[in-house]
Amino acid sequence: MQILYKVPGYILVCFGGFCLSWGGFIIRSFEQATVWQILFLRSFFFLLGLTIFLFFVYKKNTLIKIKTSGLPALLGGFVLSFSFIAFVVAMSNTTVANVVFIISTQTMFLAIFGFIYLKEKVSLIGSLSIFLAMSGILIMVGDSVSSGSLFGNLVALAIPINFAVLVMIIRKYKNLDMVPAILYSGIFSCLYGLILSESFSFTFHDIFMGFLLGVPQLALGFICITIGSRTTPSATIGLLMLSETLFAPIWVWIFLGEIPPLSVFIGGLVIILAIILKSFDKKQVTYN
Repeated sequence: MQILYKVPGYILVCFGGFCLSWGGFIIRSFEQATVWQILFLRSFFFLLGLTIFLFFVYKKNTLIKIKTSGLPALLGGFVLSFSFIAFVVAMSNTTVANVVFIISTQTMFLAIFGFIYLKEKVSLIGSLSIFLAMSGILIMVGDSVSSGSLFGNLVALAIPINFAVLVMIIRKYKNLDMVPAILYSGIFSCLYGLILSESFSFTFHDIFMGFLLGVPQLALGFICITIGSRTTPSATIGLLMLSETLFAPIWVWIFLGEIPPLSVFIGGLVIILAIILKSFDKKQVTYN
């Protein structure tokens, strides 16, 4: 597992987004579990998978690593846990298209927060890439976006904002190993699910879906994103995370037989072009 720390950050972030892209398909594959039961199962297996990873990597130094990550990791975990619960609540109170579009605005929040708090200046190519990417997202989901529920839309807005705050913390304290931060998020969100779930009677199928949602999708995804974010500029992280938006409709198409409209393919192509354009940005970030 130590090899993850040697992989270039931008590759880890992109792969992390790829892992997260399975979320919508897996959630729709549950048989009987309620949204709060799904939150509990996802958080439980997420916590389990992450704990195994930490002990595998750090062995007897695991508790020391968690302790030395200190207050920044605790704060980061608390912030991320609200993204987890906001995702479940938003999916239950507004349209999927609205949630996908609102989450994708993390590209803008990361660039803005990075400029304000970390003094990371976005180049002209970077700005054009962000504009192109947001245009692609709008093309992908524009026909499906509706007014929806104001409450659901506002809750969904907490997801990209909280994620951007987490990345600011990781980038600010990049000399600290912040993987323990997502361990804290697992603890908090597991407690949320435990308190809000009315019962704990699950089918084997739903338990297995919870495992898929918690370990390969969420734990592996956020481990890669957390490690990769230490060395990747904030605006670039936002663009690379759009791999989640790109792949999500593909899994629904392949496994559920829901053929995406032409706009999804056109928008996806525009996003790919934005990422390619960003790859030519030699002046990724400067500091004041």
